[in-house]
Amino acid sequence: MLNPLFAAAVRVQEFCNARAWRTCYIGGICVQRWAEQRQTKDGDLTLLTGFDQDEEYVDELLQHFQPRREDARAFALRNRVLLIYDVSGIPFDVALAGLPFEERTVERATPWKLKSGAHLITCSAEDLVVHKAFAGRNLDWSDIERILQRQGQRLNFRLIFEELRPLLELKEEPENEEKLRQLMKREGLL
Repeated sequence: MLNPLFAAAVRVQEFCNARAWRTCYIGGICVQRWAEQRQTKDGDLTLLTGFDQDEEYVDELLQHFQPRREDARAFALRNRVLLIYDVSGIPFDVALAGLPFEERTVERATPWKLKSGAHLITCSAEDLVVHKAFAGRNLDWSDIERILQRQGQRLNFRLIFEELRPLLELKEEPENEEKLRQLMKREGLL
């Protein structure tokens, strides 16, 4: 039997698959695949929309899922993230993706078989590290540390830095690359 979050994640994924939408999970769900079990109460989904079809995707999602805020549509179109609830009340952040990195993340995503036999499509461990280092919150650095401990030398460090560097330049936070390098050194990986 699936835990409620995974059951909801499967439902949201099936909704997207039925429409042939290109997606993958990122965030806390993936931490459970690539690092270790930790409490997470929501799902983070990347949905490839490009930059000129956001409204179609948002409107379709809002016809089937409850919004988490009154201005969910406007918020999504302005901030490129739609905040919804699954039918069970579990929150999901649906990132409206269009950047080349986001497209490559979805292309590299693979199925993760759950104990129930269901599958969730999740980003790679490398892409999860990039997402987490880009976000750069305390919880993200803690997650990265656990990913490094569990995945170790299986990680493609070259890919991580190739993807992360331009994102950090865009965000004007190049110091996060050095912070990641220091974490890797502390784990004996560099």
